Amino acid sequence: MMTLKNLLSERAGKYGDKTFMYFRDREFSYNEINDAANRVGRGLAKLGVRKGGKVCLLIENRPEFVISFFGPHKIGAVPVPINSNFKASEVEYIAANSGATAIIASPEFMDLVRKVQSRVSALKHIIVLGDDLYGALPFDALLAEEAQEPEASVLPEDTAAIIYTSGTTGKPKGAVLTHNNYCFDAESIVEGIKLTEADRLMCILPLYHTNGHVVTLVSPLMAGASMVLAEGFTPSTFFASLERYQVTGFSAVPTVYLILLDLPDGSLHDLSRLRMGLCGAAPMPVEVLTEFEKRFRIPIIEGYGLSEGTCASCINPPDGNRKIGSVGLPLQGHEMEIVDERGNRLGPGEVGEVRMRGRQVMKGYYKNPEATSEAIRDGWLHTGDFGRRDEDGFFYIMGRKKDMILRGGANVYPKEVEDALYEHPAVKEAAVIGLPHKMWGEEVVACVILKDRARASQEELIYHTQKHLADYKCPKQVFFMKDFPRTATGKVRKRMLVEQVLKEE
Repeated sequence: MMTLKNLLSERAGKYGDKTFMYFRDREFSYNEINDAANRVGRGLAKLGVRKGGKVCLLIENRPEFVISFFGPHKIGAVPVPINSNFKASEVEYIAANSGATAIIASPEFMDLVRKVQSRVSALKHIIVLGDDLYGALPFDALLAEEAQEPEASVLPEDTAAIIYTSGTTGKPKGAVLTHNNYCFDAESIVEGIKLTEADRLMCILPLYHTNGHVVTLVSPLMAGASMVLAEGFTPSTFFASLERYQVTGFSAVPTVYLILLDLPDGSLHDLSRLRMGLCGAAPMPVEVLTEFEKRFRIPIIEGYGLSEGTCASCINPPDGNRKIGSVGLPLQGHEMEIVDERGNRLGPGEVGEVRMRGRQVMKGYYKNPEATSEAIRDGWLHTGDFGRRDEDGFFYIMGRKKDMILRGGANVYPKEVEDALYEHPAVKEAAVIGLPHKMWGEEVVACVILKDRARASQEELIYHTQKHLADYKCPKQVFFMKDFPRTATGKVRKRMLVEQVLKEE
């Protein structure tokens, strides 16, 4: 079994001056990334960071994130990526909960970081990208250290990162991921999507998220491939970037694919090397997937997983043996099944909770044994997602357990209603929620974003769903919106959406 420390050094030894990362007009070789990580590791050690020590990363998508992610691994320390959209109170909680002694941050976050440091006594060292600001240590001071590999014993079962969840149901929980978790999941992804040394995957999702750094950073490293690092998703330059860097694949969320379908200039660029689009983090509407594939003539490989399972555990096979609308089959070495509330395995077609086990499953939640014992039971990670499995073993995700609508004692799965709404030609996006109701307990309500220049009435959309679904599943109200509240990876924040709709009623 491998560690991320050894993975980077071994790949540098094998691929040397081959470009690993493209960023703007710069290229970074395997050797350069490894040397920089060694320097950062040595610099952190001089500051007193030891094996097991935590280093927070508050950095947007830029090369320094990649270097700062691998740097702590070189001395057995643990990077703690932080959502760059978080406010001071959220960053403070993560810094305090993780016990971090250092934080590496972009200059624009310095005011926030100073506030956090004043309240978190353990946070001794602030390292800032660029020039010295307010007495913080410049990142360049770490890069001035020797490039020799630090001598540190790092084992596969050691913690490689703590990934904090978004905290939609309370304080964020830190998923403790090991080197074994990362390397195993990356190997599974490489095999699952047939990634080769010739591939170039473009990263447009935030690197602090597991989808960003597992799929488009660690997996290309594992394969000896290359990554193209974008500062984010910019629709106006997206196709030009695919052409410029000769990208062979990219990972995105359904919202990105919706936006791309509205862009007129995709056919004006040479996308001949592009062979796949990856989709995760949220369910992909069938209508969006089929329209995108028809227009751009590449397959979208939809997958499923969660941070507690490192990243991906299931994908639709890219070799043609796939089922549109499903998230495919478990990756090699990953086990998945559908169970009822008592943990009994359910048969094909029956809806229940998705659970998984394998080397991709986290150690647990950091300093939270209660949440850990609730999530991991009898060796299985209970995902909190409802799904079903067909007779061929393909999995279908119905939505989060907490988002399920209980109407008059009957279960309504939002994704089923959303899929029906997507079949209406005027609907661009749909999100189905449950609102409190005196008689039924909850009532089904649809929130809809219409396509540009498209028109549809509430009555028309309700009637449309009635042609596809049982009456109790059909929305009784439709709210037309310009956008939905979302996470950084594009997931709709349904709890916030419920609050928003209740205010409008």
